[in-house]
Amino acid sequence: MTALVAILLSAAAMTVIVGVRYLLTSGAFALATRATRPGLYVGLDKQIGREIRWSLASAAIYGVPAGIVAWGWRQHGWTRIYEDVGAYPLWYLPVSVFLYLFAHDTWFYWTHRWMHRPKPFRMAHAVHHASRPPTAWAAMAFHPIEALTGAVVIPLLVFAIPIHVAALGLVLGVMTLMGVTNHMGWEVFPRFMVEGPLGRWLITASHHQRHHERYGCNYGLYFRFWDRLCGTDDGLGNFDAAARRARAAGALGRGLAGRDAQG
Repeated sequence: MTALVAILLSAAAMTVIVGVRYLLTSGAFALATRATRPGLYVGLDKQIGREIRWSLASAAIYGVPAGIVAWGWRQHGWTRIYEDVGAYPLWYLPVSVFLYLFAHDTWFYWTHRWMHRPKPFRMAHAVHHASRPPTAWAAMAFHPIEALTGAVVIPLLVFAIPIHVAALGLVLGVMTLMGVTNHMGWEVFPRFMVEGPLGRWLITASHHQRHHERYGCNYGLYFRFWDRLCGTDDGLGNFDAAARRARAAGALGRGLAGRDAQG
């Protein structure tokens, strides 16, 4: 098997993994939404279909660099991913996870904030903000330009910061979980966490909801550090307003469908 074929197969495999991970995670939280918040996504079928299509396209963009790096790691020892848990002190395992999350959050904050400038927003980021209100399916609903900015960060970090393969899996799991739960339209985490001292520094759906309401604030992904430091933290959002918009959209859709049926 030539190197090119092996790389293509690795990229294809990673694309499938990312796509299936998205479908399973978003699907599970969408079912949880239907069970606990019935009617929240009523009238949003077309929007959800669009979110899924953009997200699966993003999965391919995420899968290509991940597949290339995975092939290089296995075949040539590229990257600083290690498998021997004794290669570094045990205390480094949680430190490495935090370093990756903080570095990813830093990259996300500044690229996200840049994408809210008029030209990048119209060209790319408007695709994500077309989800009004966002749903559990919107986590990866990106224009290809935005998807590319997100797809390169972890593959680049594995060349710079040593990390155990299991710790890297945890980072990817947290990335997927936070991406989905931040867009659900309701808060999955308990109130004492969201409104307590921990919630002052961690981003959950309540914080990201405000970004989708007002756009020019709350740019972070995991932590509120950069928002607080740069004066862009605008507190927690209002899920009641999003629910009212969803119900209004659903009522309008049902009304139009009924009128068409009568006509």
